[in-house]
Amino acid sequence: MNVSTHARRLRTAIPGCLIACSALLLTACGSDKGTEVSAAAPAQTGSPTGTASPTGSPSPTDSPTRLTDDQAERRALVPAATVTWGTAADTAADEVPGSQLVEIELTRYQNGGTASPYPSPSPSPASPSPSPSPSPGTPAWAVDVATEDGTVHIVHVDAASGEVLGSRQESDQDADDKRQTADRLAQAEITPEEAVRTATERTDGTVTAVELENDDADKLIWSVEVVTEDDWNKTTFDIDATNGEILREQVDRD
Repeated sequence: MNVSTHARRLRTAIPGCLIACSALLLTACGSDKGTEVSAAAPAQTGSPTGTASPTGSPSPTDSPTRLTDDQAERRALVPAATVTWGTAADTAADEVPGSQLVEIELTRYQNGGTASPYPSPSPSPASPSPSPSPSPGTPAWAVDVATEDGTVHIVHVDAASGEVLGSRQESDQDADDKRQTADRLAQAEITPEEAVRTATERTDGTVTAVELENDDADKLIWSVEVVTEDDWNKTTFDIDATNGEILREQVDRD
């Protein structure tokens, strides 16, 4: 083979190699472009996976601070009592003429032993039927009122409607019990309204109990319980029933 023939073969082979290399480059570029489209596709067509509310409101699964059983009961009971302690106390005093408040507490009504000592006349045939009895567990004020001789009557007042659910005379009182109650009422210079005002000026909340009693030091006090609705804790105040001084303040966080 002479030199000229070899040169012609090289010139013929080089364009073929260039064509083959160009084809490989085009194939590689097309493959890279396809990968980019595929990777970008989910961002264009997929839906957001975040759980935040578009309005910024908390998720339904968010739970508040865990409450104790007592706190949970206060949260369920206190807002249901649209009748205040003072209104319920006045209603009970009207139910038992000549009586004064000794104790009141927000509780749940239980049937039994609530027949009124002042029965109403039997309704005539034209009178409307009496309202059905409230179901057990109805929010109610249990009110102890006493007449001048110290006889205690227990009156239950519906905490939502203000109606008297029933009343009865305390059956466990003896002569000494009556005398002690009468003496307490006679010695109390501070009214329950004044004691409650003192307590709620210190702690803003809902009054759930008021009681005239003697403390451990045998001082006559008004015990006032106030529930705060931001945490459902209960604060008990012992207020001197003769001068209105706060003798004790205790917070129940259970």
